[in-house]
Amino acid sequence: MEPHGHHEGGGVATARRPAADPRRGARRLAGLDGLRALAIVAVVVFHLDPTWLPGGFLGVDVFLVVSGFLITTLLVRERAETGAVDLRAFWTRRARRLLPALLVMVPAAVLLARLTESDLLVGVGRQVLGAATFTSNWLEIGAGTDYFASTSPTLLANLWSLAVEEQFYLVWPLALLVLLRFVRRPAHRVAAVLGLAAVSALLMAVRLDPEHPTRVYYGTDTHAMGLMIGAALALALASPGRALTRTVAWSRHRRTVAVLALAALGALFALADERSALTFRGGILLASLATAALVLVVVERPGRLRALLEVPLARWLGARSYGIYLWHWPVVLVVGQDLPVAPGGGDYVLTRLWAVVVTLAAADLSYRFVESPVRRRGARGAFAAATRRLRSGGTRRARVVWSTVALVAVAVPVVLLTAPERTSTAASLAAREAALARAAAVDPTPTAAPSPAATPTATATAKPAVWTMPKGSQIDAFGDSMLVGASDAMAYYFPKIRLDARSNRRWSEAPALVAARGDNLRRAVVLAFGTNHGTDEVALRTTLEAIGPQRMVVVVTVHGRYARARSDNETLRDVVRDHPNVVVADWDAALADTSGMLQSDDIHPSIRGAHLYSSTVRSALAELSERRTGKAVTLPPIPLP
Repeated sequence: MEPHGHHEGGGVATARRPAADPRRGARRLAGLDGLRALAIVAVVVFHLDPTWLPGGFLGVDVFLVVSGFLITTLLVRERAETGAVDLRAFWTRRARRLLPALLVMVPAAVLLARLTESDLLVGVGRQVLGAATFTSNWLEIGAGTDYFASTSPTLLANLWSLAVEEQFYLVWPLALLVLLRFVRRPAHRVAAVLGLAAVSALLMAVRLDPEHPTRVYYGTDTHAMGLMIGAALALALASPGRALTRTVAWSRHRRTVAVLALAALGALFALADERSALTFRGGILLASLATAALVLVVVERPGRLRALLEVPLARWLGARSYGIYLWHWPVVLVVGQDLPVAPGGGDYVLTRLWAVVVTLAAADLSYRFVESPVRRRGARGAFAAATRRLRSGGTRRARVVWSTVALVAVAVPVVLLTAPERTSTAASLAAREAALARAAAVDPTPTAAPSPAATPTATATAKPAVWTMPKGSQIDAFGDSMLVGASDAMAYYFPKIRLDARSNRRWSEAPALVAARGDNLRRAVVLAFGTNHGTDEVALRTTLEAIGPQRMVVVVTVHGRYARARSDNETLRDVVRDHPNVVVADWDAALADTSGMLQSDDIHPSIRGAHLYSSTVRSALAELSERRTGKAVTLPPIPLP
């Protein structure tokens, strides 16, 4: 994504007020820096912790609308004044704007990740290739990356939108020239571009896989509606008539439009869910339309909204929004590994604030010493000026700088060539899962064949309920990769526990797993699902009905820096309240403000975390026993092995 620091080509060409030649400089459009500031704050807050602003990722769509508007304005204005568009000059300006900061950020991020946590480098070769060719979105789609999954964070994931915009910059000038050449009436041009936006929105809606939305989110074809809506607005404002903004109705209602657009955008930022089909079947389109309305209000004439968006802080953030966007995600990941604190307390907030400080410092340095010099002087001129300053600083300083450059030039390829193929977390889970499979293969306990209709309830009711604290040999545990990661500790806390765990399981699989045990299901059951695709309330209720009311059941909460974690856990608690034989093991609360309890993915338990996980389950069983028997349960301390 390239949220422009300056409004290159920022004047709106009209019949009554021609704009200046873009090659001689560009006028600044007041207010748009403020919109960029709003967008970048939303995106950064979402990436700091998605629970703080669940729909903050829609800030990207604000940038897309603004970019589509400004680029189209630049091209239309140049053609109106010169009779042609200098495509080479246009693409050169785009390269000057995009490449310098990118060429600094990518090597720095790669080296910082290597020094902090090598797991962050999984797939980094593909990511660097995508950054160099502006094809990140398509390469990540091909690799099956999930943008909204926090279990395997991608170091350069934020570059997907930069790729979308660069592809737009490459194709759109040619398409626009064809449109201007063969479609004479301005209204028809606007309609044609809005038609392209509608097609893109329709493709996103039709091609959406709700469980894997990354394809439609990353795809240039399915996520071009914001760029096209911004382009259509630019064409509308460039037309001689500009009928909309010259009406009495517009003058009367423009403030109402601004308020409604801000309210819609704010509501989407606060409420949109990355796992909801509504987000992709209308939500992104609505965010783009609301942004276009704000752009129209801001650029059309002065007003309170423009004044608000012109406050110094907003202009400062907007001017540096490209650098902030480039740096913030790698910084968040690196800081998270360097200062691993789980959400839920003041220390966690401090680590997030530190990530913001580092991001702003890096973005400001990039703006001052990389982006601005290249934009003013060009790459060669900026390099020559930097070389002169370096020489004037003395031989020692020059040697230090050039030695550093040489070291980076050697180190980055070495890091890329030696990057791991999979994370240590993935390797650990695979080993534990294989061990569980071997144990299951030699388990002499027979199980019933899975059947959709089979439940152990009838058999369970024939036996008297026992509510005393269960031993490990009396516990069955079913779950996903979280239980896999904690399996060694669970076996240590509950000797002879029977574990049935596998990565990527969902709640929808739980009823069949329980039913397969038949009357061999033990008197206490632990259920640990939800990391993948959230809590399925229907499946959870079906599972509890299959287990029956006379067994002790523990349901473990999910934990993760993703927006749905909170609602998933609320759903768990709501269901558990309806079942007196069920208790919640609050793994999420147990992690609050702890450090070192999670592996590098910030999801799965470390060795220490696995013991906290098992201890949380044990405490939940004790709580349930005390509740049903009225007798206190004494839990002897279990030392770390």
